[in-house]
Amino acid sequence: MPRTVIHWFRRDLRLTDNTALHQAAASADQVVPVYILSEWKHEHQWTGPARQQFLCGNLESLARNIESIGSKLILRQGKAEVELERLIKATNAEAVYTNRDPDPFGKATEQRLAKLCENYGIKLHTYKDCVLHEADEVLNLEGKPYRVYTPYSKNWLSKPKPAPLPRISSLGPASQEPSLPLPTLETWGLTLENAEFQRSNHPPGERAARERMKEVIERGIISHYKETRNLPAGRTTSGLSPDLRDGLIGIRELYARCHTILSSLESGPAVRDSALTYIKELAWREFYMAILHFYPEVLETEFNADFRNVAWDSEEVLFTAWKQGRTGFPIVDAGMRQLLATGWMHNRVRMIVSMFLTKDLHCHWRLGESFFMQHLLDGEIASNNGGWQWSAGTGADAAPYFRIQNPWTQTKRYDPKGEYIKRWVPELKDVPSDQLMEPPTLWLNKDYPMPIVDHGTEREKTLVRFKIGRGG
Repeated sequence: MPRTVIHWFRRDLRLTDNTALHQAAASADQVVPVYILSEWKHEHQWTGPARQQFLCGNLESLARNIESIGSKLILRQGKAEVELERLIKATNAEAVYTNRDPDPFGKATEQRLAKLCENYGIKLHTYKDCVLHEADEVLNLEGKPYRVYTPYSKNWLSKPKPAPLPRISSLGPASQEPSLPLPTLETWGLTLENAEFQRSNHPPGERAARERMKEVIERGIISHYKETRNLPAGRTTSGLSPDLRDGLIGIRELYARCHTILSSLESGPAVRDSALTYIKELAWREFYMAILHFYPEVLETEFNADFRNVAWDSEEVLFTAWKQGRTGFPIVDAGMRQLLATGWMHNRVRMIVSMFLTKDLHCHWRLGESFFMQHLLDGEIASNNGGWQWSAGTGADAAPYFRIQNPWTQTKRYDPKGEYIKRWVPELKDVPSDQLMEPPTLWLNKDYPMPIVDHGTEREKTLVRFKIGRGG
């Protein structure tokens, strides 16, 4: 009898360099590919319309790719273990294959699924796929997790990296099991005012993602990454984080392509240094995933216990101004408007707007963490939490609480010509760039607000709050 297995797609929406899918195809005559749609409606703490729209496009692309090799993507909706149990019984599957999830919620589902498979006398095969090194692979000499990035990264860089896997060419005959139609935003009761922005700014699907990766490697973005990555105007970073988030590209292939630049004598020292700087950003991603693995409480409280008694405000007027990009601090407002318009924000600006919310407006970092997750295409729970706690001064290897970025000097350093600000805050397009680098004494434009707080005053308040909180 032909052997049938199930591959459960999660954060690996591709046919190339997919570990679990590769193993499933090699082990069976028929692979039944399935994706389980979540069953929540209207609102979710960790996602929103932009990323769900991106997911819809990615699933549409995946379904076409699977059909092109003679199979069919099965879509179900509900609790993953419940829907997979139904599919196991319907197909007489002898095993389930899936790639491991780095988040606590996904890990809990894997544990329930393992028990279910055991009850049916079949095997659940899980694989490392979304990272180069899982949390328990990078430990210190005492076998304990790192709490600081630099020693973690040195260990991470020293370890041999797994090679990418080839594209799947066959999954066997298509299953005859019924499938739900491809999802739309209505599946979750969501709407998006600008539903087309992703298709023009960040088209979904594996092919589009691979084109972006090729462009990053071959057109010099990685080669100049070290010197330009902190400049928010123009294309200065890879922009591949949404593709890594949904698994449209494999981390092994991305690393291998970057390492080719790093190891090439023809590249030159400056180019090799830039490639290494980019690779270290991949290590940051896995450092934060390791923090979440070993310290899952960071989703509920401060990583650094010294700061769990710091007083935070929840001034709705200030928080709303921040969310809308109407704070009167041009670099902050530019970042927030970029986020709302595109589902993405430059990383340097993420630091600026995050520190502004927590240190100038004194709002709890969890408010910003959730808002980012609801709007970012690349909303990665571990990296987002790590970034917010870094900016708030409460996280792993965080900026010291007394190091508080000044939005005006950050503008002078990273957007000296005002190109980024004028791109996203068009009311200021005619304002001389030097006037964007210091607090205004007069209105810059009648349609643009004056600063809602004084940075120097709020900085001193933050220092007092953290000193009291640490003492308490």
